[in-house]
Amino acid sequence: MSMTQGEPMAAPPYNYDPMSIALHWLTALLVVTQFLLAEFWEFFAKPTEHAMVVTHMSLGMILTGVYLLRLVWRGSAGRRLPAAGLGVLDRVAKATHHALYTLLGAELVLGFATRWTHNQALSFFGLLIPSPFGQISRQTGWLVGQAHDVVAWTIIVLAGCHAAAALLHHYVIRDGVLRRMLPFR
Repeated sequence: MSMTQGEPMAAPPYNYDPMSIALHWLTALLVVTQFLLAEFWEFFAKPTEHAMVVTHMSLGMILTGVYLLRLVWRGSAGRRLPAAGLGVLDRVAKATHHALYTLLGAELVLGFATRWTHNQALSFFGLLIPSPFGQISRQTGWLVGQAHDVVAWTIIVLAGCHAAAALLHHYVIRDGVLRRMLPFR
C-alpha cells in the first residue's frame, strides 16, 4: 500500500447492511452498559444497587437475544465485506472479531451461570427464572463469578482495541473502513 501521508485512500464502495449495523451498535451499547452497571453498582445504596443488578441481569438476557440474532443474521442474510486489503492487519482484524464473538458468547453463558451457581434466580425485569441446577458449592459459584469478571474485562479491553483500530482507519489510514459500519453516512 503506497500513499503519501494525509492523502485519503479511496473509500470502499460497499457497506454493511442496515441490520448488521444496527446489531453491531446495539451489541456495543449493551456491552458497555453491562460493564458500567457491574463496575459501579457497589457504590450505591442497597435499593439502587439491587435495581442496577436486576437491570444488569435483564439487559444480559436481552444481549443474549441480540447476540443470537446477530449470529443467525451474520450466518444467513448479513452482508460480508472483503478485507480492507492491509495484509497482516486484515488477519488481526479477523482474529479480533472471532475473539470478540467467542468471548461474548462465553460471557453470556457465564452470566447465567454466575447467578445460578450462587444459588439465586435470575431476574428479567422482576420475573424470576430459577436455576435449572441443584445446590452448587460456594467455591464453584466463586470460580464462575471470577471467570465472568475476567472475561468481561477481556471483552472491554479487546473492544477498546477494536474501537481504536476503527479510529486509526478513519483518521490515519483514511481508507473508509469505519464508514462501512456507521449507521448514518
